[in-house]
Amino acid sequence: MTTSEMATVLAWHDALNAGDIDTLLRLSSDDIEIGDAHGAGQGHVALRDWAQSLGATVEAGRIYVNDGVVVVEERITSPAGESRSAASAFRVVHDHVTSVFRHDDLAAALAATELTEADLTG
Repeated sequence: MTTSEMATVLAWHDALNAGDIDTLLRLSSDDIEIGDAHGAGQGHVALRDWAQSLGATVEAGRIYVNDGVVVVEERITSPAGESRSAASAFRVVHDHVTSVFRHDDLAAALAATELTEADLTG
């Protein structure tokens, strides 16, 4: 585990919540892959479109890290105040997010990445 992988993912969340698309793009590789149950996209244009259409805040919770893979348990809150749990799996290479996939829950994200409770950060 490296602190820089966690810091990159937390800064990515901060930029997303602030609507700071320029910082979000700087923290992401040019060919970033993004996806969830509704589809997938690749590149900065897809990331920009996804971030601008999100319309919610994403609060990071527990973080799991191993060998460039970061899974973050998340609380997603809509502008109306409705919230739900989810988790996102990130791949971080050289302080850039190269992929992010949103899962319905933490168990699914951990299973998809093969991370375990042993990878939970303190």
